Amino acid sequence: MTKRDTIVIGASAGGVQALTELVAALPADLPAAVFIVLHIPPNAPSLLPAILARDASLPVAHAVNGEKIQIGRVYVARADHHLMIEDGHVKLVHGPKENLHRPSIDALFRSAARWRGPRVIGVVLTGARADGTVGMRAIKECGALTIVQDPSEAQFPSMPLSVMQEIKTDYSLPVSEIGPLLAKLSRESTEEEGRYPVPENIDLEVKIAQQEIESAELIATVEKLGNISKLTCPDCQGALWEIKDQDTLRYRCHVGHAYSAESLGDGQKQALEFALWSAVRALEEQMILSRRIVERARNANQMRAVRIFEKRAEEAERHSSILRQLLLNTEREDIAEPVSPS
Repeated sequence: MTKRDTIVIGASAGGVQALTELVAALPADLPAAVFIVLHIPPNAPSLLPAILARDASLPVAHAVNGEKIQIGRVYVARADHHLMIEDGHVKLVHGPKENLHRPSIDALFRSAARWRGPRVIGVVLTGARADGTVGMRAIKECGALTIVQDPSEAQFPSMPLSVMQEIKTDYSLPVSEIGPLLAKLSRESTEEEGRYPVPENIDLEVKIAQQEIESAELIATVEKLGNISKLTCPDCQGALWEIKDQDTLRYRCHVGHAYSAESLGDGQKQALEFALWSAVRALEEQMILSRRIVERARNANQMRAVRIFEKRAEEAERHSSILRQLLLNTEREDIAEPVSPS
């Protein structure tokens, strides 16, 4: 028998406040290590450890690659790096994004399930989309406990709701009750890891995220997980494989980018928006150049050239206006307040 000594927590939109309250409730003698992933911009300095440390009884710091995991510490993911667990040590990987995120909640959760099995307690807090859902299922499959923030109090309920739709969670609680529960559960004994062998798909996906597989073997590895689709990866434009998953529609490319159906749709939308703005730029440059040619042709009394390039400038301006209006209308439709579950 062993203790539940590994707590992994994932949050996204609205997560700073929820994480601050949760970490403040953890006792100084917590017999577990805590790992936190919060979705943050890749180029912005993360102030999360300092924010959490203000009211925390436990030491809080950014994780350091290769450091040995210590009980009673809080490890926070660094910007633009996956935070993972490997054989008693912290591992930071600048690997492919998952669900458009790096750090990824799923990547942390799967690695915890792989190396710690029933010793893990997984927690998903407020956030948009569904990062953390597949990772929580991996935790469940390896015999560990799962907790979600009560969606009715989450500022953005999508992440906890997604987990609850995917698996039977062990607890759904307000943030104020999660900290005390973690303190209690971490002192309880659990089954040995050997009773819960790691499924092959979890093992392979952890190895992909940690960049443990040679480039020549990546395609063969992804083919074990799914079947090639007609879709392409928004990040690298490579082929996508549809993962063999009865519960969740999701995809991976052989580079390692991973998507739920929702995040893939968002990635495609971002790629389309980039392409359309690039088209607007090209059209407006064509308009500017055509008008400059018209000016010089008129001065040289080359009226045929004037007529040709005036028409080109008008067409470019008209097409650019249509694309701009389309893009602006799309942006307005995307602006919405978070919806709380009824």
